[in-house]
Amino acid sequence: MPSLEDVLPPGRVVRDPAILVAYQHDQEHAPWSEPAALVRPINTDEVAVAIAWANATGTPVVPRGAGTGLSGGANAVPGSVVLCVEQMNRILEIDPVERLAVVQPGVLNEQLRAAAAEVGLWYPPDPSSREMCSLGGNVATNAGGLCCVRYGVTRDYVLALEVVTGAGQVLRLGSRTAKNAVGYHLTGLFVGSEGTLGVVTEITLRLRQGQPPLTTIIGAFESTAMAASAAVATMRADGVNVEICELMDEATFTAVDALMPLELPDEVASLVLLQVTEEAAAAQAVAALEAAGALWAHRSESPQESALLIEARRRAFEAVSRLGTVTTEDVCVPVGQVGPVLTEIESIATTHGVPIATVAHVGDGNLHPMLIDDGSLSQATVRAVFDAILAVAVAAGGTVTGEHGVGLLKRDAAIGQLGDAVVELNSQVKSVFDPNHIMNPGKIAVRAMPQEALI
Repeated sequence: MPSLEDVLPPGRVVRDPAILVAYQHDQEHAPWSEPAALVRPINTDEVAVAIAWANATGTPVVPRGAGTGLSGGANAVPGSVVLCVEQMNRILEIDPVERLAVVQPGVLNEQLRAAAAEVGLWYPPDPSSREMCSLGGNVATNAGGLCCVRYGVTRDYVLALEVVTGAGQVLRLGSRTAKNAVGYHLTGLFVGSEGTLGVVTEITLRLRQGQPPLTTIIGAFESTAMAASAAVATMRADGVNVEICELMDEATFTAVDALMPLELPDEVASLVLLQVTEEAAAAQAVAALEAAGALWAHRSESPQESALLIEARRRAFEAVSRLGTVTTEDVCVPVGQVGPVLTEIESIATTHGVPIATVAHVGDGNLHPMLIDDGSLSQATVRAVFDAILAVAVAAGGTVTGEHGVGLLKRDAAIGQLGDAVVELNSQVKSVFDPNHIMNPGKIAVRAMPQEALI
């Protein structure tokens, strides 16, 4: 049997341990193994060759983008080949008439946003890691971000994909048209599949007209539950169409304050940040926050101040990560359950003695509690708290992930949430595209094949 080096051009295969160490896992602290090799293709044909070789040799393939994931989805498994698309990083086309872009998977989210802005267009999905995360990874996890409350998530913008399935077949799914009612929605099936069906090699994305100037409103509250309730009430108020509706608890904005001083009064326990476009909406949002019990509410007085306030929210993970090893949750609950679930999370933190800093996309019920280990906690304790939060979210009618993906970290919880019948259907779907189950084994909510037993 020929080696990977035999079937791919020189330089595509890397086995140097000093290089492999940087490709073993993503940003989450889930188990990983040293891969057997790293493959960095530059086009679709090379991806297809690598996957054909993996099928012939029974080698697991772990697709990887920029490695910014937070669920262990890109973590290498024993004997695997990590297939990284970072060198497939070209913007192939921006069409201002059709309002679409065609990109390779290694293009960074912020690169597309900047290129679209040059022709007066905008790509809304905006993960906090948008300057570092790749669009291929965004597609793999159906990434969201702060703008989701009004503009939707990655799946809402994917018009078409080129993929190499786990069987090595190159497919083009979807179309460039605004409407397409032909056949099953296989394009949508690949969005959020976390590399378990195949590798995305080209993405056609819908763009929007450029975003108008925004005003940021910030409100301070004496409790997280009160802040959540006020955010929901303000978002539902007549005439307030929010672009962003966010929350930071005291632990989070205290960490952010150390990174970029906010100079907040001591009595503040939680902050709500809203963004609106209309002048009247800004005044109504301030009034609604005050009516809901805000200690104070303030609207930005310049575009610079508005951007600074949102930057404080975007840098939350960076700020909290300075306090210790962070394990990040990503649960999503009905919007009306945000306040009660945040209260339960605070109770879990107190009971187990684990510091938790929480940010939330209140507008769509997506919560990101960040568990902080300063080196004094056992992994069993951190895992117990992590699982307890997942259980609270599901019990509230929610889900174990809103935008980070299942990966390795939440596989068992996802299986529990979906139930045996749905997991079996997921497994059958995977087998259609990846008959030998070589693609990202051990991840997402599918039934393990015998060859995955040791993963």
